Formats: sequence, structure tokens, C-alpha cells
Amino acid sequence: MTAKTVLITAGILGALSVGIGAFGAHALQDTLTANGRLETFETGVKYQFYHTLALLLLGILMLNFDQNYFNYAAYAFIAGTVVFSGSLYTLSLTNMTWLGAITPIGGLGFILGWVFLVLGVSKGM
Repeated sequence: MTAKTVLITAGILGALSVGIGAFGAHALQDTLTANGRLETFETGVKYQFYHTLALLLLGILMLNFDQNYFNYAAYAFIAGTVVFSGSLYTLSLTNMTWLGAITPIGGLGFILGWVFLVLGVSKGM
């Protein structure tokens, strides 16, 4: 994955974070509050945004350092965002509680992304 691809992906995920957060806060607030899932939805948005910023940082690092671990980190952050936040969004809107079992897999993706980031910095700088 190139630095440009990572930075573009961070931009797209950042825009989606704002859009999804605003949509949840306004258009879905009654639905999410009624089924008790507003906090779950907000957690998905927060973690998506946090890891979008991590992806942005990673893309900047990739511009300056050729490090395979940074590629692994990018894939892990993206997969973590899709699985973690995606499962929380779906759980919030459908109330399919079994999705709660999938969410930690996304969390593992986030953890791996941070580990690969540390490995890339320690090996490449």
C-alpha cells in the first residue's frame, strides 16, 4: 500500500466519521435512544475517528520511511475500523446482539495496527 493510498483512505474515513457521527446525532437520535444504543453508536464513531487520525499519521510516516511494518499497520487499522466500528453501527441499528462477539476482532486489528506502527518506527528510524 502506498503512502498516497493510506492518506486518501484516511481522508475518506475522516469524512465518513464526521458524516456518520452527524447522521447518528441528528437523524438517528430517536431510534438509537429508543433502543438504548446511542452510546454504542458513539463508541463506533469515536474509534473510527481515532484510528483515522492514526492512519493519517501512518501515511505521513510512509512518505519518509520505507517500512513494511507500516503497510501491515495500515491494513490492520483499516480492517479494525471496518470490523469494530462497522459491527457497532450495525448492532446499534439492528439490535442483533450477536454482533457484539465480532467487535473484539476489530479491536484486535486496532491493537495489531499500533504494534506494527511501533515495530515500523523502531526498525525504520
